[in-house]
Amino acid sequence: MVVTGSLSFKNMACSSELIHQGFHHMNITDIDYWDYILPEPNLNEVVFEERACQSLVKMLENCLSKSKQTKLHCSKLLIPEKLTKRIAQDVLRLSSTEPCGLKGCVIHVNVEVGNVCKKLDKIICDSSVVPTFELTLVFKQECCSWPSFRDFFFTQACFASGSKRTLILSPGFRLIKKKLYSLIGTVIEEC
Repeated sequence: MVVTGSLSFKNMACSSELIHQGFHHMNITDIDYWDYILPEPNLNEVVFEERACQSLVKMLENCLSKSKQTKLHCSKLLIPEKLTKRIAQDVLRLSSTEPCGLKGCVIHVNVEVGNVCKKLDKIICDSSVVPTFELTLVFKQECCSWPSFRDFFFTQACFASGSKRTLILSPGFRLIKKKLYSLIGTVIEEC
């Protein structure tokens, strides 16, 4: 903060008395406005948030990768570019107002295929912390994706395996927050 000021001789006696008592004389116009209003960015916070975002992206991608053949029964899963990063940023935003932050988060990952919602996995951000809120993440299947001719042909054949299809996820998703500690009951926010 930059403080400049000019004291007149007349105010000097009053000022020296205030300084002696622990007060400093300055005019509000003497303060550089931007130094007073805008705090300096905390570089440690920015780095921590970026690391947390990258960690969440990896957790989400691992969850989808594990579920590809076991629960989604597909050989390929196509995800729009930066979808998992957008989701991770929203998760960080929703956890920023919570008492334990991201550490108190449990994420239930689902995929909506057609009219059916399939549960894929549960991600616990920090198992040493009692969860304070839950997020339900619902990926959506791309509705206007046509199966390739090869996929169509092989799914009609009697010797085709069920895991030879490609599932394409939509760039849209649903994220529902449920606070577990609220005194007024369940509080649900939907993004």
